[in-house]
Amino acid sequence: MKSLPLFPLTTVLFPGGLLPLRIFETRYIDMVRECMRNRIGGFVVVAIREGHDTSPDADFATIGTRAEIIDWDQRPDGLLGILASGQERVHVQSHERRADGLLVGRIEAMEEWPALDLPLEYASLAELLERLLDQLGTPWSHLEPQLGDAAWVVGRLTELLPLALDRKQALLEEDDPLERLRTLRSLMLVEHKP
Repeated sequence: MKSLPLFPLTTVLFPGGLLPLRIFETRYIDMVRECMRNRIGGFVVVAIREGHDTSPDADFATIGTRAEIIDWDQRPDGLLGILASGQERVHVQSHERRADGLLVGRIEAMEEWPALDLPLEYASLAELLERLLDQLGTPWSHLEPQLGDAAWVVGRLTELLPLALDRKQALLEEDDPLERLRTLRSLMLVEHKP
């Protein structure tokens, strides 16, 4: 187990995904500086269950994704912009709050299923994802598409589609990529009924 900063957000990041963020709170500016200066292994994106991302007592999920900063810039509004890349799912075993308000967790990497080819019955999801990525542009246009990989397709769709946060979190916590695909497809059918 190792200790890494935790970044509670109202989103879910999967391995292989991208997450653009605007950083404005001092504790997170310091976290970014620490990540870049000391190469500490990034930070962990965890979904907020209750509260909000600026709340010191927000309740968050214990399954998240370790993220590494792959790019940064000073935005026109004066805020720091970063682009993070999802690495692997992790389990937050415990956490504590530092004096500056930053949460730091003891984390353990989760074992992943071996790569699985996308079954033919889910080809329409890969086509949908391809269209979405084409429309979104930067930074998603820089992703190297892996449209034949079941976990990659379901991860990107879950990140991009307007699903409830608890549903996205449940998909992140599911180990089997094929079960994630089945669940996602049924969620899409239910949530898009006229």
